Amino acid sequence: MTIEALVARYGLAALLLGAGVEGETVVVLGGIMVQRGSLPYVGAILAAAIGSFIADQLFFAAGRRFRDHPRVVRWRGKPAFVRALTTFERHPTLFVFAFRFLYGLRTVSPVAIGTTRLPLARFAILNGSAALLWATIFVSIGYWFGHGLSELIGRWLPSWQVLAGGGIAFAVIAGLTWWWKRRS
Repeated sequence: MTIEALVARYGLAALLLGAGVEGETVVVLGGIMVQRGSLPYVGAILAAAIGSFIADQLFFAAGRRFRDHPRVVRWRGKPAFVRALTTFERHPTLFVFAFRFLYGLRTVSPVAIGTTRLPLARFAILNGSAALLWATIFVSIGYWFGHGLSELIGRWLPSWQVLAGGGIAFAVIAGLTWWWKRRS
C-alpha cells in the first residue's frame, strides 16, 4: 500500500493524529497530499492545528496535574526544562505562542508551562492561535514544495514497507535511547 493509499483511506484523521504525535514531518507530508489533491487545504490545516493543540493541551494538563510527581521534579533539573522555564519567565505570552517553533523545546515546553501559574484559559487561547499558525506554515510548505519533496520522498521511500520499517526502527531506537537515559 502506498502513502497516497494510506492518506486516501485515513485522510485528515491520520494528519490530526500525526500532527499531535510527530509534528512537522507529518504536517509537511499532509501539505504534499494537498498539493496532489488527496486532501483539502483548509481541512489539512485544521486537522494539523487540532492535533497539535490537543497534544499540547494534554502535556500542559500533565504538567499541571503532576507538577509535584517525582518524575516531573526530576525533569525540572534537565537543561531543556530549565531553558523552557527561564524563557517562559522572561516572556510568558511570546513563549507560549512560539515554543512549538523552537527546536528541542516543543514537547517539554507545555509540561513546563503546566507547572507554572499560567491560567488554563490563557494557555488554551495562545496555544490554539499558535497551533493554527504553525499548521498553516507547515501545510503550506508541503503544498508549495510538494512536487520536489514528492520526488525526493518517492526515491527514498518507494513503498509502505520501507516507511513501516523506518517507523519501527525509529521506535526501537527511541525506546532504547529513553531506556538508556533513564538508567543514567
